Amino acid sequence: MELFEYKERFKKQVESYELSEEQLQFTGTPKKCVELSKADTDRHSILFLVNNELVTFFVLHENAGVNPYSKNPKAMLLRAFSTDYYYQGKGHAKQSLLLLPDFVRKEYPHISEIVLAVNVKNITAQLLYKKCGFIDEGVRKIGKKGELIIMSYYL
Repeated sequence: MELFEYKERFKKQVESYELSEEQLQFTGTPKKCVELSKADTDRHSILFLVNNELVTFFVLHENAGVNPYSKNPKAMLLRAFSTDYYYQGKGHAKQSLLLLPDFVRKEYPHISEIVLAVNVKNITAQLLYKKCGFIDEGVRKIGKKGELIIMSYYL
């Protein structure tokens, strides 16, 4: 089990990643996120592989991407977080989030805070983020799909 930044060698895993209709209400597809990351060097597509299978995916977004959610110039936004539909309920999302702080410290040593925005209706994700050390400091924003809770993990 390990986190990797996207490379072309992972293309097949990204293309076979599946999300349910419910998941698509709250997140983007890894394929689309990888395309955006290729066009924007501040976006980093991150893969959580278990036995060479892509089970969890997310994007770490620096600079302009995090600005709407944090005033900290050393913050990074965690976005588009999902677990492949067929791997849900096995603890992979939690495991990837538990590995995230050390991964960020190693790969992005200039970062001191990981920020995320979670839809108020996505209770399951809110609970997961809290279990993994993210803090809800009461900040709310309105997003395209409704009210968002802004949470932070301080490194």
